[in-house]
Amino acid sequence: MHSYLAYGSVIRTALDLSRVLPSGQEGRFELSVVDSAGTVPATIVPNRIPMFRSHECELVLLTDGPLETKVSGRPFCFEVQDVARFFWQGGTFEVRMERLERGTEDLLAFWLIHLFLPLYFTLEGHYNFIHACAVDLEGETILFTGPSHSGKSTLTNFFIERGHILVSDDKVATFEEHDTWQAVPSHPNHRPYRRFADLGLRVQEYCPQVRPLSAIYALCRAAPEAGVRVREMQGHRKFVNLLPNALFNFDCFRAQRLRYLGRLLNAVPFYRVDVPWDLDRLAEVHDALIAHRQTGELKAGA
Repeated sequence: MHSYLAYGSVIRTALDLSRVLPSGQEGRFELSVVDSAGTVPATIVPNRIPMFRSHECELVLLTDGPLETKVSGRPFCFEVQDVARFFWQGGTFEVRMERLERGTEDLLAFWLIHLFLPLYFTLEGHYNFIHACAVDLEGETILFTGPSHSGKSTLTNFFIERGHILVSDDKVATFEEHDTWQAVPSHPNHRPYRRFADLGLRVQEYCPQVRPLSAIYALCRAAPEAGVRVREMQGHRKFVNLLPNALFNFDCFRAQRLRYLGRLLNAVPFYRVDVPWDLDRLAEVHDALIAHRQTGELKAGA
């Protein structure tokens, strides 16, 4: 078994993930992923919960009854169409992985890291995930959120190219600890392009340690000639912008998720950034955000 770091935890598996994950022996949790040739009897997980289609695959969650917040002792199976099944008992840290007909090493690695681990950590109540990118900006961890095609990956790539440390790409695990809010690094890969079942490029500047969350910036697409503008959001507008970016919005978790996001938004500053839709002006956005973190104001002329 190899030991790797992903989502702030040690993942023990026979899969060779050295191309996409750093090795490590210490983390918040330790999860074993055991390759299994067995199947899941339908009598154990009879309730199929269709999730969505992603990367040309239908995704299904199976369990023994209606999904609810109490998962301890319940059987679960996450199925990626024709690729793999991941099954575990709620409250445990061992997962059995069954390869299906299209289960190549690359696809198993992708689905394990990209979606199964976030789903597992969510259902087990360890993390709350936000659809966002996160980078280190002069010692502070900030999140970029926004709808699809709002420029999150493009802006994150610009920051990486200028030497900033990647914390997480595409989805950020968060949790509350001792009245502080923490961001959990996902994995050292970044995908500034669109390609099916691809974790992206390996990033050299990456820190796998959990770190305090300093601020959230919601990216809003603006006209190419518009000015870069950063302003703090208040009240329900914060919810309106962040709630659609919360991952895995199962109905049974809705009340719990709303309470969690309410506490987070009361503690972590939340800003709107008007981003001119012009790649040649990304440097202005970069400089404006650095100036904003340093002084609370935009860089002169931005």
